Amino acid sequence: MWLQTRMWLLIALMFGILYGVITGLGVWASGTGFSYIYIVLAFVFLGFQYLIGPSIVGWTMRIKYVSEKEEPDLHRMVGELAAGANIPKPKVGISQLNMPNAFAFGRTRGDGRVCVTRGILNLLSRDELKAVLGHEISHIKHRDMAIITVLSAIPLILYWIAFSFMFRGMFGGGSRQGSGGYAALIGLGAMILYFITNLLVLYGSRIREYYADLGSVKLGCRPHHLATALYKLAYGDARYRNTEELKRVEGVKAFFVNDPSRAWYEINELKQVDTDMSGTIDFDELLVLREKKVRLRTGDKLMELFTTHPNMLKRIKHLSTLAV
Repeated sequence: MWLQTRMWLLIALMFGILYGVITGLGVWASGTGFSYIYIVLAFVFLGFQYLIGPSIVGWTMRIKYVSEKEEPDLHRMVGELAAGANIPKPKVGISQLNMPNAFAFGRTRGDGRVCVTRGILNLLSRDELKAVLGHEISHIKHRDMAIITVLSAIPLILYWIAFSFMFRGMFGGGSRQGSGGYAALIGLGAMILYFITNLLVLYGSRIREYYADLGSVKLGCRPHHLATALYKLAYGDARYRNTEELKRVEGVKAFFVNDPSRAWYEINELKQVDTDMSGTIDFDELLVLREKKVRLRTGDKLMELFTTHPNMLKRIKHLSTLAV
């Protein structure tokens, strides 16, 4: 319930900021007509991106959709989880990339696609893979792609407002409503709000990751299986640091179950969890973690503000609270 409450508060705050900016511009310009064009343009732009997004992801990730005959076990797991989530069974695909990961995307629940890379199939056990697939199925169930797309429109609107008014101010766009100096100040204020709302969108994305982890557990997957999968993915992805493959997925890594760009830095933190250094996080280790306070460096806390995924140690700590 607290995850849902935080998300609703975030949505209310984001649209409150947008409403305040647009209303203020309308008052300043003695008429709101011109200011609403930014909303229309932003949603048209993001709507187009939303429509072509699956094709871009498919091309970038080199996805090959597979039949039940080709991958019966993978289809069986996805089908069982989709039935448990009460959504249509998504298309099942395999990315030809070696970097271990999984992702889900699609415009609607009926258009969902769940994909894994070749690398993850060779890395995780069946229970661990199912827990990851449960996380991705939960993203589709919760309509996360649509939610984040809508929220992303707000920073985009503010960016266009900032650019427009700062440009007007620079070239002396004064009028009866105010001088070019006032226009530049409005543009600067919009740019500051653009930066703030971008951070809020990233915060919303991190909430959705926690919520998808919870969704995986609700679908019957064990928290320690998902925790172990995340732990293994951090080690597996860290091997691809500074490689061409990592650069290839930089633009779509928000879809992944974890952030491969952060994996290298997360390995040392995760040693706090794997106390017996077995390479897995078992049920007892999760119970111990539930009673511990995780230690993060100040730099890691600041870095998390600029990422789409929660800090891995905090995320596994959250999973420990779900272990029963």
